[in-house]
Amino acid sequence: MTNKEEFIDIYKTYIKREGADKLLDYLVSTSDFFEAPASTRYHGAYEGGLVDHSLNVYDCLCDYLDRQRVRDVYGMDYSDESVAIVALLHDLCKINFYKRSFRNVKNDHGVWESVPFYEIDDRLPYGHGEKSVYIISGYMKLSREVAFAIRYHMGFSRNDDERDVGAAFEMFPLAFALHVADSEAAYYLEGTK
Repeated sequence: MTNKEEFIDIYKTYIKREGADKLLDYLVSTSDFFEAPASTRYHGAYEGGLVDHSLNVYDCLCDYLDRQRVRDVYGMDYSDESVAIVALLHDLCKINFYKRSFRNVKNDHGVWESVPFYEIDDRLPYGHGEKSVYIISGYMKLSREVAFAIRYHMGFSRNDDERDVGAAFEMFPLAFALHVADSEAAYYLEGTK
C-alpha cells in the first residue's frame, strides 16, 4: 500500500463528519498534498514528504495516547476521528506552499551542477497552525479542542507568546499530545533526507 493509499484509508475509516468527503476530494484532486514536501530542508524535504510526515504523526500520536499513564493519570481519551483529524491534517498549511526551484552547487568532483530544491511560495500568508485550521474549517466543523491542537502543534518553537502556548497546552491536552507526536516524527523518525 502506498502512503497515499494508507492516508486515504485512515481518513475514510475514521473521519466521517459532514464535509470530510469534500476536503478529501480537495486533497486528492486539487491540492499538491500528496506530492508536497514537509519542509524546504529539514524533515521530509522531498516529494511526498508531507504525506509521509502526516502518517508518522498519526502513528506517533496513537502510540502516545495509548500509554497507560496518558489515559489513567492525564485523562487523555479522544475519539478515533479527533485523533485522525489532528494528526493527518495538522500541516495542511503546507499545501501549495512550496515550489521546486534549482540552484548551483559543487558536486563531489568540484564541478558546478544544477540541483533541485524547494523554496517557500506562500500565497496565503496566514500563519502556520492557524492556516491549517482555516483550511479545514472551510470544509468541516472542528471542536475547540481539535482546532487548538492543530493551531498550537508547533508548541514553543514558533514566535507565539509563550503564555498562549502554555495556556493552550493546559486547557487542551490534545494540543500538547499532538506537539509531542509532531516533534517525535520530525526529529526522530524523519530528520533530514
